[in-house]
Amino acid sequence: MRGNFYQELAASGLRMPVGTDLVLHEQPDPERVIEDGARLGRVMEEAARRHGTPLALSLMDLRLEKRELLRLAGVDCAEPDTFHFTGPPEEDRLERARESCGMPFTRRNQAHLDAIGYIASRTDLVAVGMAIGPFSLMTKLMSDPIIAIAMAGAGMKADADPGVATVERCLALAETTITRSLRAQTQAGAQAVMICEPAANRVYISPRQLAAGSDIFERFVIQPNLRLRMQLAADGVDLIFHDCGELTDSMVETFACRLKPSVLSLGGSRTLWKDAALVPSDVVLFGNLPTKSFYSDAAMPDEKVVSLTRELIVRMRQTGHPHILGSECDVLHVPEAAGAIRRKLDLMLHTPEKGN
Repeated sequence: MRGNFYQELAASGLRMPVGTDLVLHEQPDPERVIEDGARLGRVMEEAARRHGTPLALSLMDLRLEKRELLRLAGVDCAEPDTFHFTGPPEEDRLERARESCGMPFTRRNQAHLDAIGYIASRTDLVAVGMAIGPFSLMTKLMSDPIIAIAMAGAGMKADADPGVATVERCLALAETTITRSLRAQTQAGAQAVMICEPAANRVYISPRQLAAGSDIFERFVIQPNLRLRMQLAADGVDLIFHDCGELTDSMVETFACRLKPSVLSLGGSRTLWKDAALVPSDVVLFGNLPTKSFYSDAAMPDEKVVSLTRELIVRMRQTGHPHILGSECDVLHVPEAAGAIRRKLDLMLHTPEKGN
């Protein structure tokens, strides 16, 4: 990709949601679509064209890598989405996962890859892959990771605490699995990948520990993601980094300055025009209208969508920082509020900067 591609998109005034899920659920059989690469690719294409963006985003299904991880590690369970390790994964599971990277993907994951291939080979759109981040995947592998992460942040070593050992081994499993996923998405034709780290936030990582000098954020979040970022860069693939969690200023600055994503996507808890001072000018900010509330006319009436849209556009222009106005996260389908969500997205995308 060209280095200034996203800068040009920002300068053009692009507005877009992460909205593939909405189009998916307009289909009569979404559960079949997600297992059919060509049909899923057409959903990605429709979402991009409807929302007026050259970026065709993969479905943000952050369950995929966990299911692959358990399969690669030889964990047999009926409900992979709710499975948790009760102790440190055995070393042979780690080795098995490393040695199984050449295994075929599950049908659902293969459809994800084929959809990327559809965009890359049959459209003029930019195929954007999707993956959960290593830290967030690790938290999905444990029933209560917060205490163990805090123990590690306080300096406890894996050989002295089984909880810390579980965190470290689960994190290693997560990185191995995501490395495999990114490689496959790149080979399928992804020109960019959105890595989602919603759990890398002040709930899971103590700001007090960080202020006292703990390196837990560096070891558990930045270093694994930096290795993934280097892998993508070596393959000529851009990084779009997304974190919609509750973040400190230092976390935002570290994501921007250490990972150096092409685009940094932040959630509704952040004030983007203040974050602009923390983020280098070559990193485009994305977001962050409160689209999680679009389902509710009481919490988010149309006039509030209009006012927030105008405010964000004006404020970001005043900073001079490149910005793509977008959703705070994936805009999910809510059956009883589908019409309201689409109506408010239309306001977000088309409200004039100045009122009448």
